[in-house]
Amino acid sequence: MPRGYKGKKRYYALLPFFVFLGSYLVTSLIIKDFYKVPISVAVLLAAVVAIWMNRKEKTDNKLEVFARGAGNPTIIIMCMIFILAGVFSSIGQETGAVSSTVNLALSILPAPIIIPGIFVVACFISLAIGTSMGTIAALGPIAVGISQHTPFPVALVLGAVLSGAMFGDGLSFIGDTTIAATRTQGCEMKEKFKMNFFIVLPAAIGSLILFYYVAGLYKIDAAISHEGYQLYKIVPYLIVIIISLLGVNVFMVLITGIMTSIIVGFISASFNIWQLLDVIQRGINSMMDLVLISAILGGVVEVIKYNGGISQILGILRNRINGKKGAEFGIGILVTLVDLCTANNTVAIIVTGPLAKDIASKYSIAPKRTASLLDIFSVSTQGIIPYGAQILLSVSFVGMGVLSPISIMKYAFYPYLSGVCVILAIISGWPGDNPWQWIFKIKKLLSTR
Repeated sequence: MPRGYKGKKRYYALLPFFVFLGSYLVTSLIIKDFYKVPISVAVLLAAVVAIWMNRKEKTDNKLEVFARGAGNPTIIIMCMIFILAGVFSSIGQETGAVSSTVNLALSILPAPIIIPGIFVVACFISLAIGTSMGTIAALGPIAVGISQHTPFPVALVLGAVLSGAMFGDGLSFIGDTTIAATRTQGCEMKEKFKMNFFIVLPAAIGSLILFYYVAGLYKIDAAISHEGYQLYKIVPYLIVIIISLLGVNVFMVLITGIMTSIIVGFISASFNIWQLLDVIQRGINSMMDLVLISAILGGVVEVIKYNGGISQILGILRNRINGKKGAEFGIGILVTLVDLCTANNTVAIIVTGPLAKDIASKYSIAPKRTASLLDIFSVSTQGIIPYGAQILLSVSFVGMGVLSPISIMKYAFYPYLSGVCVILAIISGWPGDNPWQWIFKIKKLLSTR
């Protein structure tokens, strides 16, 4: 097996990550155009640099490490979700299920509450199924359809879906981030949920208000025009939403949606068997860029980890932590940096969890609070990185060359606000062991005035 970098050379292990950021994000900012540099090209360049580095190792060994990362179970599962989401979206568009669902929504919802309404629905679905990816896969096509019939930018509608998806991603009892955070810290899920909920509740309320305000900037003088709809064509999306709320696994949700869409397609004579196969192929092809980017990124991350880049970050911050609040900020910075490098919040929690537990023990931080800090910081970061799976999946419903990931980042209100809330929670000590004590303190303060 290859041996990786030793000692000071570990600093260079992060070079592929900086090459990726430099070639994509920094270059795009400099030229003020986020469409000039395809993200797939930037990822490929980072992969070449990752394999080229550490020249004392044999190329075969480095390729083995890269392939192990690209074939990581988390990456493969994520890619399968992408493919199933693409197929579901493709069949839904062909049968008219997407347009019927959109037209129904436009016919019953007042224009000012469409965007905040999408955010709330995404919150409930993500809370039920525990995955932001499944939520985006279910609501993404509907969001795009709504933007096509309204003055709302597609980035705004998808931003509402993304924000709601990230809300449940960090709070759901069956979410992988919650499971990873509670297991690494050794606390009960319900205790972590209460701590987490009180910290991010202001962020959710603030996001709802912001979406309502921003939607109001787009003036709609009359009722939104829409075409007719057929209720039976909406059945696949109703089923997807219902079984999502029941907590069914995202794979079964998407497969059920695909099967019911196929049945609706045959009933409505939208396609025959051979045309159906072509529709499925189009859905798969629509996700190929995303699948390749995810796999290559997985390989790059594995090389960075193998060469000691992640452990170097952990070591540097661990030696600079001082005091309880400093320890809490240190835990947040640790998981944020690892998430930036890995583009996977669950992996970031698993990697930093043991060290976070040691720090928490040293500075007497409750396990439920440490678990919440890990979860909130990682979710907040994951929701705003342009190369994260959530934003990339959102972009894929429109097209990588049509919509920039940065344009969706502008409307990711919940991830931004949850990051602000967790920082304020560390500074103030909120919510403490008894969150209700703050209400009595505020009431007492107001009564003395």
